Amino acid sequence: MPLVTTTEMFKKAYEGGYAIGAFNVNNMEIVQGITEAAKEENAPLILQVSAGARKYAKHVYLMKLVEAAISDTGLPIALHLDHGDDFEICKSCIDGGFSSVMIDGSKHDFETNIKITKQVVEYAHSKGVVVEGELGKLAGIEDAVNVKAEDAQFTNPAEVEEFVTKTGVDSLAIAIGTSHGAYKFKPGQKPRLRFDILEEVGKRLPGFPIVLHGASSVMPEYVKIVNEFGGKMPDAIGVPEDMLRQASKMAVCKINIDSDLRLAMTASIRQHMAEHPEHFDPRQYLTPARANIKAVVQHKIREVLGCSGKA
Repeated sequence: MPLVTTTEMFKKAYEGGYAIGAFNVNNMEIVQGITEAAKEENAPLILQVSAGARKYAKHVYLMKLVEAAISDTGLPIALHLDHGDDFEICKSCIDGGFSSVMIDGSKHDFETNIKITKQVVEYAHSKGVVVEGELGKLAGIEDAVNVKAEDAQFTNPAEVEEFVTKTGVDSLAIAIGTSHGAYKFKPGQKPRLRFDILEEVGKRLPGFPIVLHGASSVMPEYVKIVNEFGGKMPDAIGVPEDMLRQASKMAVCKINIDSDLRLAMTASIRQHMAEHPEHFDPRQYLTPARANIKAVVQHKIREVLGCSGKA
């Protein structure tokens, strides 16, 4: 089975009131943990690669890992570029075999965002590749994305119809209160997502797939383990999972998850090395790390995304 686009996935997700997990990958163990979980849950899957991950692991290695995952699982898998910031990186991924790309023009003004996004869409569609655009700015840090809280902007629902019509994008990432990275809300601050914005966007774009970035829940059990074994992470509050589940029952068809995977893997490695300082074989500490990744993904598929059995 070759890579698939997200078109049919999103159509089924919108109609079924669930979302597809888009999980960031950086190495073999992360790919294995994610895909093993999805296979057991018989869930559709998006593996996504940031520019930073692509630079770290190299494009050709990531492509072969994803090809192996498809062969091993038989699942419908889309390979997506996360936060492409210009035409050239999107073109490189399209030419290199990705089935989906995101062009993030949110740092530009509205008209420039439209111009850049349309350029990517025209090229991608000529190659059978789908495109995700973005309106609004999420706060937080993730790889090359770095937006200060004071510079964050909620998506303006009044702009979405014009943006989608003029660009021809296949899905749209919006800003309703999520943020990149582990530090989304301060202790004592009540997390809040702007479901009113999501609802209005859904009314203006009926049947159109919406995407949420920065949607890790920063699972406290893993923060605790990291700190127990030498870490210095401050208390962090992520996006409550019940809010994400609510969003997935509305117009949201794709939910991005990265920080929770990083935390799960790091917590496992820290704990293993502290409890087994004599170990030096990477297989000894990467095996439980991979198992942690798998457990997190299974939990997300079942409890947050609602896409178990939907492959």
